[in-house]
Amino acid sequence: MKKLKHEAELFKAALLAGIKYAEGRGAVEFEPADSASLKLLYVYRLLVHDKVLQPLPEDQVAEAALRHKLAIWYARQLPEDHPLLK
Repeated sequence: MKKLKHEAELFKAALLAGIKYAEGRGAVEFEPADSASLKLLYVYRLLVHDKVLQPLPEDQVAEAALRHKLAIWYARQLPEDHPLLK
């Protein structure tokens, strides 16, 4: 798994976009006390369920892999000249 150049920033933006997607869809309401790991797993499972993301094999579902997968998903939605892609 090759690390993206600005992967941490891409992941943060991806998680916010994923949360907005999940709440906008009416699938969930996150509480302020919910951990980032819980939100990450929920957003990943929802995106896989909606066939937005290709699922990882269950034995490879780990937080680092999910962070990477969400960062890639978000990076593909950005315009080519976006600062996070440079």
